[in-house]
Amino acid sequence: MSPELRSRGLRRLSAALAALVAVPAFASPPLATLVFRDGGRPVLSITDPKGAPLVDETLGLTTADADLAQGMTLATTQTRQFTEQYRMTTGKRLERKANFAETRYSLRNAAGQKLDVVVRVANDGVAFRYELPGVKQATVLNEATSFAIPTDARAWLLPYGPQYEKERIETTAGTAASGEYGYPSLFRIGQSYVLVTEANADGSYDGSRLSHLVGTSTWKLTLADARVDSNGVTPWRTVITGDLATVTESTLVDDLADASKLSDVSWVRPGKVAWSWLSEHDSPSDPVRQRAYVDFAARNGIPYVLVDEGWKDAWVPDLVRYANAKHVDILLWFHWSNLDTPAKRIAALTKVKGWGVKGVKIDFMESDSQARFQWYDATLADAARLQLMVNFHGATVPHGLARTWPHLMTMEGVRGAENDPPAVGNTIQPFTRNVVGSMDYTPVAFDAGRKEASIAHELALPIVFESGWTHLADRPEAYESRPVALAFLDQIPTVWDETRLVAGTPGQDAVFARRRGSRWFIGAIAAGPARRLTVPLAWLKGGTWHADIVRDGVGRGDVVHSAQNVASDGNLSFDVPVNGGFAAIVCPAEQAQTAKGCYD
Repeated sequence: MSPELRSRGLRRLSAALAALVAVPAFASPPLATLVFRDGGRPVLSITDPKGAPLVDETLGLTTADADLAQGMTLATTQTRQFTEQYRMTTGKRLERKANFAETRYSLRNAAGQKLDVVVRVANDGVAFRYELPGVKQATVLNEATSFAIPTDARAWLLPYGPQYEKERIETTAGTAASGEYGYPSLFRIGQSYVLVTEANADGSYDGSRLSHLVGTSTWKLTLADARVDSNGVTPWRTVITGDLATVTESTLVDDLADASKLSDVSWVRPGKVAWSWLSEHDSPSDPVRQRAYVDFAARNGIPYVLVDEGWKDAWVPDLVRYANAKHVDILLWFHWSNLDTPAKRIAALTKVKGWGVKGVKIDFMESDSQARFQWYDATLADAARLQLMVNFHGATVPHGLARTWPHLMTMEGVRGAENDPPAVGNTIQPFTRNVVGSMDYTPVAFDAGRKEASIAHELALPIVFESGWTHLADRPEAYESRPVALAFLDQIPTVWDETRLVAGTPGQDAVFARRRGSRWFIGAIAAGPARRLTVPLAWLKGGTWHADIVRDGVGRGDVVHSAQNVASDGNLSFDVPVNGGFAAIVCPAEQAQTAKGCYD
């Protein structure tokens, strides 16, 4: 069969598979077609459901033994459709259901050397990975993987650094400067959005990033290491695509990850965290001041206090006992180098577990190498055996580890509050970084930091941003001097049954609704001049609903609370100041008969 006929046959097969995928009403799956170009170079062509081109992905890899990037032909194909159901401890929604149509393309070159390309199509994207059939150990020298993006596509990109803490920029796919860019990378192609990232990346491989030459449409996958000791299977090269809501609400990265390694997660408890380092850098070395944070947490039902860099063995056990007596638990910060060998890690984690510490924040890994990814694997396994929860700070971005290891509460991989980011970044992160997993941004800085975002904007961030542990970035006094804001903040959970993007444009505004039980939490933020923000409520079911709303007051003083009844054919619409916002809790009107409204 000629390559042209084979391509047409595969296109029909791809379309038929896509038609089989069970999808929600709001989305239709993209189409993925394997073709061969330039004498045997495999290319995966992705289009939207109507056939409009989105991304062409050049495929192939080079090992120490074989060139599997050119001169390839198709030997066989295998197809299947399957569904996976699983439950998370964190994320956009706890209960998950993933539907996939999968095609395994078995390729070979003239020498008979084999490469399988496994393609999965879901309602919210396409992913592929390479497998070396019959090979358990191989040295990968390079991937030919690259993504062809139309040069005029708008792009929201992260210049690469191993800390993932640089400012995201808005540009186009063609005019973006030459250099390397970190995941996830967001593009707008026609009416569709495309988010490029990787999934199920662990120590069996290494991490990657995208390299770009200004003026071109090519975004090449670049491995972190010159040589990768592979088990014959790569991570999933992942394209999440659809309208902005489909991309933002996607759980595809978790869907592609390995299933949970833990059978008992009863000890895993997400929640808010009182945290002193940002507002008082020296406070983690002061046990008296840490007790003040414990007292604040106890008064406000905050389950944790994180003691950051500066704590001492001499007084932490006493602090743990003091906190536990007030029904508060302690988390401790570690530099990763203090846990970089099995012996050091087991000794340190066993010690703090004996004190009664419930989890650890581990910082400054700053590498996507295979060796560091193997360290992540080993550290999560050791922490799980000790029933210690984990926050990776100074880390890579999520690749699905929170599904595989449900005690992973959050990861940084973002220019968070500690870096004094401009308010405009807050309207980009939920459409980029936070799409792929919990984000340790450390929000709600009223008096700390650059104070560019309004108070109501800051108060909306724990709703707009998702993180299993949400570290509150300011001092107790900053919150208690604003009692209306604090009362609202005390209501916000950190785990969700449902997430909806209500409205938004990256770099301009973001409006999210997240449900916990029967209550909806709405966070609306804007960047730039004062304006009117409108939240349509069509996603609510019929009937009458009660809304408790908090808006900016005077200057950087307390927010103002108001209440009103609303219906699904209405909206919430308010004028907000420069870099402003508002937040609300919405519940069925019959549940809001007391003076507390929707507040518990």
